[in-house]
Amino acid sequence: MLSTARHSDVVTDVVVVGAGIAGLAAAHRLTSAGIGVTVLEAGPRVGGRMTTDDVDGFRLDRVGPLLTASYAELCRTPGLGGLTLRPFAPGALVHSDGRYVRVGEAFPHAPWRVGVARGARGTARGAAQGPWGSPHPPRRAGGAFTVARALASAPRHPAASLDQARLSASLARLAATPAQRLLTRQERAAREALTARLPARTVQGVLRPLVAALLGDPDLATSSRWTDLALRAFARGRLCAPEGGSGALSDLLAATLPPGTVRTGVRVTDVAVDRVVTAEHGVFRCRSVVLATGARTAAELLPGLRTPAFHPVTVLHHTAPAAPTADPVLLLESDPGGPVAHTAVMSAVDPTRAPAGRVLVTSTVLGAPPDDTDRRVRKHLATLYGTSTDEWELLALHHTPDAIPAMPPPHDPRRPVRLLAGLYVCGDHRDTSTPQGALSSGRRAAQAVLGDLGVRAREESTPEAA
Repeated sequence: MLSTARHSDVVTDVVVVGAGIAGLAAAHRLTSAGIGVTVLEAGPRVGGRMTTDDVDGFRLDRVGPLLTASYAELCRTPGLGGLTLRPFAPGALVHSDGRYVRVGEAFPHAPWRVGVARGARGTARGAAQGPWGSPHPPRRAGGAFTVARALASAPRHPAASLDQARLSASLARLAATPAQRLLTRQERAAREALTARLPARTVQGVLRPLVAALLGDPDLATSSRWTDLALRAFARGRLCAPEGGSGALSDLLAATLPPGTVRTGVRVTDVAVDRVVTAEHGVFRCRSVVLATGARTAAELLPGLRTPAFHPVTVLHHTAPAAPTADPVLLLESDPGGPVAHTAVMSAVDPTRAPAGRVLVTSTVLGAPPDDTDRRVRKHLATLYGTSTDEWELLALHHTPDAIPAMPPPHDPRRPVRLLAGLYVCGDHRDTSTPQGALSSGRRAAQAVLGDLGVRAREESTPEAA
């Protein structure tokens, strides 16, 4: 439940600064343990970088990170029981030299999911049931581009087949390897580690665009350990998008908090263990403070916190007279010159993101956006989808320079969330640079607060525990 603060002089147990998914997850766990919480958000709405805008009936993500159905933190986070994930089916296609390789064929023996997640709600009419209760839309004919056409264009050269077999075996091994064992491997840059296991052409042509989509790192400079874990999650569960947009996660978490917990439009200027000072709403006094902002804002409020490098992301949303494909597939570009890193007809993946009968195409550019971004992206999309984009309409263009914290080696995914008794910090910059990492850091921060307050957290039943 949200409210807009107009004045304060509030006294509460814990103040959470920032209403992204990390702060909201921490607040949910604290309120569930009987702790009084006030969440302060500078923006007009919750979500932070994972915000979804409503524009003329279209649901448009500002960053829109990809999820996988094997993310355990989605299952174990209280408040996300109503989350529905829509899969990219049959998966991802990599465009390379005018041909397409189906990445999903690389792991035919790996399970799509690691168990039955709770909280699924319904499916579309006539759709088959998938992981998390998400529907697998029936495949339809039509459009300038189809999965069948893409697969028919896949190379049949013996060397390419051998590369596919090696990649399949590598991903299958990752899927079967315990996470803790991966964390004991030598840590180096992902490119170095991957090319030691697979041919350079496979790394460049298939794994580089896949890692770019998962972690926002087209240069493969991320820690090899966390790249392996991201690929392991991919191999164990389908690529998905939240129904209704990435903002669905924060909306669900906020909706389950007690009324009046979240206050939007409150800009914090100073924090201490027993108070939070705001620009226009006075002082909020408390017993503990959880700083759950982005890394740069956190460092401004607490000088001395490290600010990491970032992977910038630009997301463009177009509508078209007709869908360039009816298949809910993710297209990846192997050419690093792009500019598009990946794209999908999101109205086919998740029909709730567009008005009935309308088309929504969402595309992502990694790194600094080029000059005349829309024109260059349209030209690239015409090649990827095999159709003219002259009549496509740009709905929105969002550039986020601090979209994804970089994770070069060595990377510590469990950076301390407890700075001292009464002062805590969480966010993807304290864990891994994924929604899973943000939720995990929020859980760790809440546990630290409860420990210092001497409050025992409520026991939770999760798929992992089962």
